[in-house]
Amino acid sequence: MTDPSIDVSRPSSARVWNYLLKGKDNFAVDRELGEALRVANPGIAAVARSQRRFLIEAVTLLAGAVGIRQFLDIGTGLPTADNTHEVAQRVAPESKIVYVDNDPLVLVHARALLTSSPEGETAYVDSNVEDPERILSEASRTLDFSKPVALTMIGILGNVADYAEARSIVERLLAAVPSGSYLAVSDGTNTSAQSVESQRVAKQSGHPYNLRTPEEIGGYFQGLELLEPGVVSTPLWRPQPGTEPEALDVYCAVGRKP
Repeated sequence: MTDPSIDVSRPSSARVWNYLLKGKDNFAVDRELGEALRVANPGIAAVARSQRRFLIEAVTLLAGAVGIRQFLDIGTGLPTADNTHEVAQRVAPESKIVYVDNDPLVLVHARALLTSSPEGETAYVDSNVEDPERILSEASRTLDFSKPVALTMIGILGNVADYAEARSIVERLLAAVPSGSYLAVSDGTNTSAQSVESQRVAKQSGHPYNLRTPEEIGGYFQGLELLEPGVVSTPLWRPQPGTEPEALDVYCAVGRKP
């Protein structure tokens, strides 16, 4: 029986992305939009996979070599393999992770599946990305904002229609964390006719997602120290040795707050 709080008459970005990643937590309306997006942009499933790889690689780096022990994952999406807490706590079991999303199905799964290691802590905040003050207030119950935090925002900022507002949200979040904190962003770009067409299809469905230019993605990192290789197409961010990935309509970067 479907939870009555879950609207199965309209697509959800978390569920559509879950479908594109070959997950099972989606409904007919999500699969319909997912297929329409795939027709418009045949590379969109590869975009979804590249964003998952980037999250895993970035969190592994931050929890490992960098030594971050606190993660604020905004735009969690539905649980798959290697979620943020699993990656971070595999490297450092004492890591604390706060997930943020406002999809009711994500909340159901988060409560059931996003469990912490005994040494660490995992929490969930039910909030929209456009309310950073609420996110920070709720997350402060778990995270210590006097110590460095890694903010991860994967495929979420396009939900904010106005680019200036998206920049403001990032700036307000970064203002709350100390020097030595990090920002990791990956988001879709309007760098091909196919991606522009997929944006049109999403808008027509009543579920718009706003693609940015690579330069606009870079704008989120103003004032931060970019880690190598800087702002690049997501598949090209520190690829595995021996692989030759191709650029896609999605860009990313990781930056440190000085």
